[in-house]
Amino acid sequence: MLRLFALLLLLVLGLVGCHSAKEAGVSSTQVLSPAGTTTEVSPVAPPPPPPPANTPTSSFVVWDKKLINLGPVKRGESRMMFFEFTNTSGESVQIDLVDACECTRVDYPRRPIEPGQKGRLDVVFDSTEKDKAETIRITVVFKNTHPNGLPRIEVVEYQFEIAP
Repeated sequence: MLRLFALLLLLVLGLVGCHSAKEAGVSSTQVLSPAGTTTEVSPVAPPPPPPPANTPTSSFVVWDKKLINLGPVKRGESRMMFFEFTNTSGESVQIDLVDACECTRVDYPRRPIEPGQKGRLDVVFDSTEKDKAETIRITVVFKNTHPNGLPRIEVVEYQFEIAP
């Protein structure tokens, strides 16, 4: 059941993570103003909730960085990067699954990461299908759960511009 919830969550995040509403086939809506005129409004996804603070009492894993700016990238170019995290919990942590845009390949540790040990996401970005700047989300779902039973989910991102 937990894995199903995580997969559904990733599906929803994946639909928004790589393309704008227009690219996803979402149309605009007409809204009637108090004056009686209509205005066309494009739907806007609500901003994601802020990540939990990495305080000593609520820390699970601590990332060396959560955002990488690749700067200008030529179309068709591939870029490699990595995100490293440290297990700051009192238990072994293990990644269940990772979700990212089709342009992104992520290799992650399949083994448990013991308390105090480091894990790493090795990421390859392929800009072949890109024609504008974007911020790409990588969603990491851990097998470990919150006390309420929900899966622990972390998000890291990278951004780029397409060079002329």
